[in-house]
Amino acid sequence: QVQLQESGPGLVKPSQTLSLTCTVSGGSITARGTYWSWIRQPPRKGLEFIGFIRYGGSAYVSPSLKSRASISRDTSKNQFTLQLSSVTPEDTAVYFCARMDGTYYFDYWGQGTQVTVSS
Repeated sequence: QVQLQESGPGLVKPSQTLSLTCTVSGGSITARGTYWSWIRQPPRKGLEFIGFIRYGGSAYVSPSLKSRASISRDTSKNQFTLQLSSVTPEDTAVYFCARMDGTYYFDYWGQGTQVTVSS
């Protein structure tokens, strides 16, 4: 059973960089055909796809966040990380990490972590 767990600060000040880590157990982030993703849900809004890092190590970020977001990984720890720079209150959301399989279906999710951007 694959399990994902998000970690990171719950409160970030405007203009700072948000850094979140997803720790994966029960499966490898280098497993062929897997895509390790970040998704967020702002208050009273729907899910927003942020991006993913492929099993081979290359990353994709949504065009709407490409100028501020980056996704990387540490294979020795079986973790992947989201960094979002120059945050504003509009970045306040529950952030989820998830695994996407080869058919682009999200089959495993973390429980989510609340991030609030406020001074």
